[in-house]
Amino acid sequence: MSRYRRMYVPGGTYFFTVNLAERGSDLLLREINLLRSAYAAAIKEHPVRCEAMVILPDHLHAVWTLPSDDADFSIRWQKIKTAFSKNCPSVGSPNESKRRKGERGIWQRRFWEHCIRDQADFAAHVDYCHWNPVKHGFVERPEDWPFSTMQRRVGETHA
Repeated sequence: MSRYRRMYVPGGTYFFTVNLAERGSDLLLREINLLRSAYAAAIKEHPVRCEAMVILPDHLHAVWTLPSDDADFSIRWQKIKTAFSKNCPSVGSPNESKRRKGERGIWQRRFWEHCIRDQADFAAHVDYCHWNPVKHGFVERPEDWPFSTMQRRVGETHA
């Protein structure tokens, strides 16, 4: 079994990429309310400050800052993925390996994280989140994508 080394920093700020197992699916947008509910439940139990987030059809990106006494971002993703999977309508059959582990096969098992190093790194990853729908050709401007914290940022600049 592979052992992944992750940098756990209490109060750290991280960039994440979390993918569905079936790339090319539109499940996250079809089930956006379920994803929002799973996220809200996990964050209520294990708070974070969401600096930026974007939901695309088959993956999502997020920048989170953890509480000063907490470094466990993995539990948050586990809870989000589990709640979403348990309540998601049937989406095909998982392979044998996933069935043995009690998984539905909706998500890729792991996620990618990057510990933010400084303000320039932070700005670059927040921008990456907001520009991702443009990169994938879904919209021409970040503020046109409805499943992004860019909407919150635009609201702040017009307040």
